[in-house]
Amino acid sequence: MSGAKFSPGRVVATPAALEALTASGESPLDFLQRHLAGDWGELDEHDIHENELSLQRGGRILSAYTLANGERIWVITESDRSSTCMLLPSEY
Repeated sequence: MSGAKFSPGRVVATPAALEALTASGESPLDFLQRHLAGDWGELDEHDIHENELSLQRGGRILSAYTLANGERIWVITESDRSSTCMLLPSEY
């Protein structure tokens, strides 16, 4: 993907996350692209700093977004960049 700061590896999503995205009328691809571009969404300064360190040192990367219908979704890339998962916070 153009503008990506890291590789997502295998991209997966939980059924609940896909249901929330469908209900909101939004595309998972939009949130994946934001995540890969370094738009971490709605994180506090500590988590943003951790993501920036993870880009350099190879740690886990987390983004958090609020969908149009108010549901929250997380996008997490594993530290080895083998996979990225979209899920609801309650599923973590």
